[in-house]
Amino acid sequence: MSNSNGISTGQCLCGAVRYEVRGELTAPHACHCGQCRRQSGHYVAATSAKRSEFTLLADAPLKWYRSSQFARRGFCADCGSALFWDDDSDDISINVGSLDLPTGLKLERHIFVEDKADYYEIDGDLPKFIGSDTPA
Repeated sequence: MSNSNGISTGQCLCGAVRYEVRGELTAPHACHCGQCRRQSGHYVAATSAKRSEFTLLADAPLKWYRSSQFARRGFCADCGSALFWDDDSDDISINVGSLDLPTGLKLERHIFVEDKADYYEIDGDLPKFIGSDTPA
């Protein structure tokens, strides 16, 4: 889902990295994996967009960290905002908190629930998955 004009925008905390999506964003998921928790300080809510519809408008301080053999994570080197998860597929994942409001999005599911931290519970009726696609 995107804003009513079909364009979604976002940025890091300091505004030095800005982006635009001209197309639909997927329903976001909450990822409880250890890498997301360590990068963000908690679990991450992320959406994704077609790479062909995603444009970086300003990216001078954008840095990429190779977090696994198949993915890298994009963040602002100036303010530290975690922004993107990229596995070189046709889509790019975007941390929902970096989107400008209103997003028009609603959280759809929880993934990697077996890796959640011990200091919180996953409440509510949203579907829960072991890994990214096996129902818990």
